[in-house]
Amino acid sequence: MPAEPFPGIPEINLERDAPCRLRDGVTLYADVYRPAGDGPHPVLLMRTPYGKTGGESDVGYAHPSWYARHGYVVAVQDCRGRFASEGTFYPFLYEAADGYESVEWAARLSGGNGKVAMYGFSYVGATQLLAATLRPSSLVTICPGFTASQYYEGWTYNGGAFALAFAALWALGLAYETARRAGDDATLDEIGGAFAGLQGVYGAFPLREQTVLARHAPFYLDWLEHSAYDDYWRRWSIDEDYARIEVPALHVAGWWDVFLSGSIANFAGLSALGGAAQKLLVGPWYHCPWTPLDPTGPSGQVIDDWQLRWLDHFLKGRETGVLDAPATVWVEGEGWRDLDGWPPSSSRPVDWFLHSGGRANSAFGDGTLSPEPPGDEPADVFVYDPSFPAPSRGGHSCCFEDAPMGPAAQNATEALGTVLVYTSAPLERDLVLVGDASVTLHAASSARDTDFTARLCTVAPDGRSTNLQEGIIRARFRDSLTEPKPLRPGEAYEYRIELGPLGVRIAAGQRLRLDVSSSDFPQWDRNLNTGGALGTESASAAVTATQVVLHDRSRPSRVTLPVAS
Repeated sequence: MPAEPFPGIPEINLERDAPCRLRDGVTLYADVYRPAGDGPHPVLLMRTPYGKTGGESDVGYAHPSWYARHGYVVAVQDCRGRFASEGTFYPFLYEAADGYESVEWAARLSGGNGKVAMYGFSYVGATQLLAATLRPSSLVTICPGFTASQYYEGWTYNGGAFALAFAALWALGLAYETARRAGDDATLDEIGGAFAGLQGVYGAFPLREQTVLARHAPFYLDWLEHSAYDDYWRRWSIDEDYARIEVPALHVAGWWDVFLSGSIANFAGLSALGGAAQKLLVGPWYHCPWTPLDPTGPSGQVIDDWQLRWLDHFLKGRETGVLDAPATVWVEGEGWRDLDGWPPSSSRPVDWFLHSGGRANSAFGDGTLSPEPPGDEPADVFVYDPSFPAPSRGGHSCCFEDAPMGPAAQNATEALGTVLVYTSAPLERDLVLVGDASVTLHAASSARDTDFTARLCTVAPDGRSTNLQEGIIRARFRDSLTEPKPLRPGEAYEYRIELGPLGVRIAAGQRLRLDVSSSDFPQWDRNLNTGGALGTESASAAVTATQVVLHDRSRPSRVTLPVAS
């Protein structure tokens, strides 16, 4: 369609449905926003599965016209098989090749100067990273926000456990557009009902028999089928070989985002190569919308400001100070802090050990947490029944309020006897944590397979317990995400649970707390304790497991915290 002045912003022209014809005959369509003044201008390309007329700007970035007003030609393109674009959509499958061709197409747009940058968050971050692995010659820089380093660990699975809340919600959203394109009103109604009753979706067994997802999101069944890290996932993994990406990148993340660990891993992995400049920006946001979850913190609009500085530096040659520090993070309870990398050299790992007299069940038990190693102490025992999982309250899932994300009071969960709770004495001085945290757990189970979960919390003087980070390990994946191995019931194993990145100042007078259980539902699916194939078993197959957590001289269970100066 011919370009027309953008309503209310006469200095911007908008061309709708600009075609990009790919070598395989599929045509992708983009809306192109051009400054009406003198050019040529650098080009910003966004490739999205969420609709080029809304997509990212309705929950995150400034509208593309804002970037056009700052001297950029902005092309927002529907991915293959989505909205206006032709073809069939399958997550991740076409994004590297389609992205490569789309970058070179964008470099030839009228009004552009041949220099292209890409931007966008979540899946749109994946479209950038995958395109960059093929090294299109016109790509100058990328700005991947709130995205992962691979699409098994940290996207669809965590520690071998299926990220149920996120995966089901995302697949339903993708299925909705597929059904709309097919004119399937009955399925649209069915999906609408599923969105309204998500707890029913989360609670259904077997997982593979979600009829809506099976019909219009068949890739959901593939995700369940490939429950280990195999070649299905490896072909799309950014972190398999960071050396493929040679362009500078601005990595944007949120402390409460589902892809926090992956975003930081991308920054660290690319920085370690010592090649193109990399920058990390982390703020007090969850996936979307970018509400400041630290009441003193910045809104997501600061992301546009940083991104514009980055783009002006690399596409216009301006000195903006964007590279003054490798990383800039919002430390909750403190404010912005510049870092020399991730993890920062100013942080060191410090172990806090689990202790009890054998009755750490619930916050009313005798579990404690301290830097002192344990002596000869009795183990703690709890029962995990998959029919009554410990509920997720807040966390790092996605998306919007229907998923467990953000800080939340943990006291109701910590009242359950199926949760072990270990609490420190009040801190004598402020404690600053910046870096990655993890849990080393020595535990045994009566089952052939099970899960162990951990939540790191702070406890205010009034007793309110609030989550900071959480993690899970599916026991069969304790040694390898590629080659699962069943447990020998009753045998103790050492488990490592990755909690992920932290950036927080904990005030004196507060206490640290670690919650240990075998479920965090629906953030992760319920392990039925059978060792059976994921998604194939009904609720009646569930086995109740007796779990034993050991913390003694030879088996010191502990949480390792990144203490910063």
